[in-house]
Amino acid sequence: MREIIFDTETTGLDNRADRIIEIGGIELFNHFPTGNTIHIFINPGDQKVHPDALAVHGITDEFLKDKKPFGEVAEQILTFFGDAKWIAHNATFDMGFINAEFARIGLPPILPERVLDTLSMARRKHPMGPNSLDALCRRYGIDNSHRTKHGALLDSELLAEVYIEMIGGRQAALGLGMAGKSNQAARGDMAMEDDVVIAAVLDRPRPLAPRLSQIEEQAHEALVAKLGEKSVWAKYANLD
Repeated sequence: MREIIFDTETTGLDNRADRIIEIGGIELFNHFPTGNTIHIFINPGDQKVHPDALAVHGITDEFLKDKKPFGEVAEQILTFFGDAKWIAHNATFDMGFINAEFARIGLPPILPERVLDTLSMARRKHPMGPNSLDALCRRYGIDNSHRTKHGALLDSELLAEVYIEMIGGRQAALGLGMAGKSNQAARGDMAMEDDVVIAAVLDRPRPLAPRLSQIEEQAHEALVAKLGEKSVWAKYANLD
């Protein structure tokens, strides 16, 4: 299962007039980051960056002058997302802008069933809040100290960590070094069936050496004897 954790930065808050100026995304496969990313700055045409938006993301009109307009990068975006789930924090905002941009160039919208909103997830999981991205990073112990300004790719990276925590915690991240089916197929001890990673359980060639010394074992046996036949230790000792 492919998912793209993404974020956008815009010239302002009104998707009828304002435009997307940055999009960043992180690919997950079966909830594991694959290392594939997208990061594009976009020329908004005649629409200028609102001062309030500039204070949030720091992207200037001058910086965007030589960037491509949305119509020239739309295919690149759609190719990267493919059939993946679109995942964003406050997805209503981001998808409103995405679909407005697609409408301007005659492309169909991304349907709601393909979108997952991590803000809604967080509100269900933590109804007392707060549930901003920064607040969730603090809640889950994710270092966001380098986030002095909003940035689409950086925010996507942080949100990917938050999302993994919300769906099951960092034990799910034990396979972060795996990068999709190609890497899994290359491993002799791994298999892929119906989008489930199956790891073969290997027998040890020889048992581990006992960690207790003989003196410690004798002391333990003496203690169990003192506890009597009805003790829990005596019960398990008799299983041998």
